[in-house]
Amino acid sequence: MKSPRIAIPEPTSADPEYNQRAWPQYAHAVEASGGIAVKVPLSSSPAEVARLAASCEGVLLPGSPADVNPQKYGEEPVSNCAAADPAREAVDELLLQDASNLRKPLLGICYGFQSLNVWRGGALVQDLQTPVNHRPGRTVREAHTVQIGEGSRLRALLHSGPELTVNSSHHQAVKTVGDGLIPAAVSAKDGVIEAAEGKGEEFILGIQWHPERFFDEDEASHRLFQAFIHAAAGWELRPIRESLAE
Repeated sequence: MKSPRIAIPEPTSADPEYNQRAWPQYAHAVEASGGIAVKVPLSSSPAEVARLAASCEGVLLPGSPADVNPQKYGEEPVSNCAAADPAREAVDELLLQDASNLRKPLLGICYGFQSLNVWRGGALVQDLQTPVNHRPGRTVREAHTVQIGEGSRLRALLHSGPELTVNSSHHQAVKTVGDGLIPAAVSAKDGVIEAAEGKGEEFILGIQWHPERFFDEDEASHRLFQAFIHAAAGWELRPIRESLAE
């Protein structure tokens, strides 16, 4: 089986230093798991994004220092809401549409999870205020525990028990899940949604923590990326007639 190509957009259009630090971590986790990381520049034209997406068997939406424009879920930004990144949002939407149309495996991480959720009609908490510190930063490996839903795909692919200790670098979170998504994990102490997955057979997963950051040291991160790459390796372009008939 050939190595699947995974489309990964640049995290942000406003901070090249962030991209240089963060994007290679996602690429490393994908390639160490048997995939091929394909960078999607945020300066790409829609036609170029479509061309890159068509060459890939899966989509990974990474984190970002930006926040999704709250007007997309019917709210005005609060004072602590970070600036939106229209270029990143435009690329995400094209990749999400491609993955949805063709049922490609999709993994959203942190901002990428929030982007997926909003694209599917969900809403976000714009600024978390809970007893749990959800943003201790990228150097903290163990920030808090999450409870993983019994019977969830996430729990099955992690081969884990009901709890997992995760890192954390976010100040926003899913408030209402989007169409076709179901919660798969919540923060143990405050109930914040930490993961959601698709209802169908396709691999659709969004998580709030960053498995790419400690990929080389963490077994759960290995299993998550391996499951994603395995799903992408098994993806096949289905006849349009078959998809329309369902």
